[in-house]
Amino acid sequence: MNAAAAFFYLFAGVTVASAFMVVTSRNPVHSVLFLILAFVNAAGLFMLLGAEFLAMLLIVVYVGAVAVLFLFVVMMLDVDFAEFRQGFLNYLPIGGLIGLIFAVELLLVVGAWVIDPQIVKAPVAAIPAGITNTEALGRVLYTQYVYYFQAAGLVLLVAMIGAIVLTLRERTGIKRQDITIQNARSKATAMDVKKVPSGAALPEETV
Repeated sequence: MNAAAAFFYLFAGVTVASAFMVVTSRNPVHSVLFLILAFVNAAGLFMLLGAEFLAMLLIVVYVGAVAVLFLFVVMMLDVDFAEFRQGFLNYLPIGGLIGLIFAVELLLVVGAWVIDPQIVKAPVAAIPAGITNTEALGRVLYTQYVYYFQAAGLVLLVAMIGAIVLTLRERTGIKRQDITIQNARSKATAMDVKKVPSGAALPEETV
């Protein structure tokens, strides 16, 4: 077994094990950490395939931004996960049925999957000499598929605006700061100076 095959089995095994731990871990923080480990090993698989751009994209975007954001949200929010698990048994039958359907579909796909011999013989577009894989991908992305790229960016922009609008809607029981009121504050409104007699205790509301 050569070094490339050894690294492939190592990265693939750790990726599958980490993905399994993401689903089965009881602690959500541990699940996010296993998710980061799965992303890192998937990036290693991309490096073995020669797709260094996808590997760095997976590390920078998913590990450096998305997974870290998940980790901060899980750690900072005071979520009662015990309350979430109370209704687990109620939804267990329908969840098991859906999982069984997915498992049957996967088995049917894997069982009927056959490699077409023509695929191996199909010509592959070679990367021109003198440019890197990332540069070749950029040329194709911004020339042949530029309209699809712009459409994907527009969809992501609409999704981001929709998420902001849904988050900023008025809800009862949730306090929200008004930036105009904050900027209009002065010394008179920002400070409340109270005279306390000598030897007297401070009022309870100022402690």
